[in-house]
Amino acid sequence: MDIRSDILPAERAHQAPLWKRETDEDLVCIDIHQETHDVKTFTFASPEGKRFAFEAGQYFLFDLDVAGETDSRCYSISSSPKRSHAFSITVKRVAGGRISNWLHDNLAVHAKVKANGPLGHFIRPHARKYLFLSGGSGITPVMSMLRDIADTCEPADVVFLHAARSPKDLIFRNELTWLAERVKGLRLHFLPETVTGEAHWPGLTGRISSDYMKLAVPDLAERTVLCCGPAPFMAAARQITSALGVPSANYLEESFDAAVIDDIDLPVVAEVATRTFQVSFAKQAREIAVSGEQTILSCAKKAGVKLPSSCSNGVCGTCKSKLISGSVDMNHNGGIRQREIDAGLFLPCCSKPLSDLVIDR
Repeated sequence: MDIRSDILPAERAHQAPLWKRETDEDLVCIDIHQETHDVKTFTFASPEGKRFAFEAGQYFLFDLDVAGETDSRCYSISSSPKRSHAFSITVKRVAGGRISNWLHDNLAVHAKVKANGPLGHFIRPHARKYLFLSGGSGITPVMSMLRDIADTCEPADVVFLHAARSPKDLIFRNELTWLAERVKGLRLHFLPETVTGEAHWPGLTGRISSDYMKLAVPDLAERTVLCCGPAPFMAAARQITSALGVPSANYLEESFDAAVIDDIDLPVVAEVATRTFQVSFAKQAREIAVSGEQTILSCAKKAGVKLPSSCSNGVCGTCKSKLISGSVDMNHNGGIRQREIDAGLFLPCCSKPLSDLVIDR
């Protein structure tokens, strides 16, 4: 008896159920690839074989058990959305980084993790011309966009400018070079700050500047710019592209820097004449006063209370915490699921106290 299925593998994959961010959270690591000396790509799949539907530029929020404590971090997807059976994140090891070092040193193939996603609004709009501008590990979301273009054979006019500390830090260098030879309409620029480790580097070095951009992208004002990188890099890119004629509506950037989220200083809302509540952080044995008009995270940062954070506007979910007692006014933007709220979790970055609070941090 011939029991072979008439359904082709591609058709079976397409018939697989979709991952749903409101109910699904389990992932299994199926591959780890060393990209550079301090960067690895981790690929994840659903244990149930579910497909992932995401837009290039989005990210997943990972809840990782590190030393007996759950810590959350968001990482942009670096793989193409057209390859829906799995997705990849690309992570740079950061000196002193709690989560990046744990991923590099401990996560193994077949390991299971929990994550929420896809999330985020850093999505490529329809445009005639693009400039993809990335610095360091900020390349990940725009690399997903380029891979998407390549997988669909979409006709596109793309200048891809990637900056890094040195040639050895150019993530996806070989693949980008390969794509530049095959994707019509793609023009590639690498800009290492120094030539350390590769003295024969044939191109320019340094940091992005108006003069460099004028030479590399003479039609910059006609392009839609998508930028991701460390905060100083994005600040420079924003100023330079604006001065060279890019309308603000045509400049998009990722709203968080996953590589340095533990060190971000958040603006603190000025004190106002309103009721003040006592907010206790149980694990740190700390208590601070928070006005009903201030967010809990902004006051915690000002007082030196240690809380992981990133976007500061309820998008990424990095600061997600357990509320032991009390109530808050939370205005999030998708960084937490309803079932998590029902279980007593909240986001300090976009929550103001309505009573005295005790937080499991």
